[in-house]
Amino acid sequence: MPRHKKCRKVCSMPRTTTFAPVGENVDYVVLTVEEYECIRLIDKQGFSQEECAAYMQVARTTVQQIYTLARTKIATALVDGMGIRIAGGDYRLCDGKEEHCGCGGCPRHCRRECEDI
Repeated sequence: MPRHKKCRKVCSMPRTTTFAPVGENVDYVVLTVEEYECIRLIDKQGFSQEECAAYMQVARTTVQQIYTLARTKIATALVDGMGIRIAGGDYRLCDGKEEHCGCGGCPRHCRRECEDI
């Protein structure tokens, strides 16, 4: 029997969920929400894989697998002229109960920090 997948913690849903080449009717590569979060944390926020794993509350090896798959999907979309759609996955949204989510992007934490100033 396969092992139960652990939900990955995600700060918030992406603002935009569809990207596509202009003026073309294209096929889409589907990037899961946790793959998007992994790319956001490592490539945009500059987290290491260890930091990303701690934030998402999964093992570093799991982050490495998610990250590798996400980059492969993005490369496929760019090289083959496909669109990218962000949808689905095994994740849970940040509930705002942590001391600090670590990425600085969680809307609940940003509001709380701004109110303290």
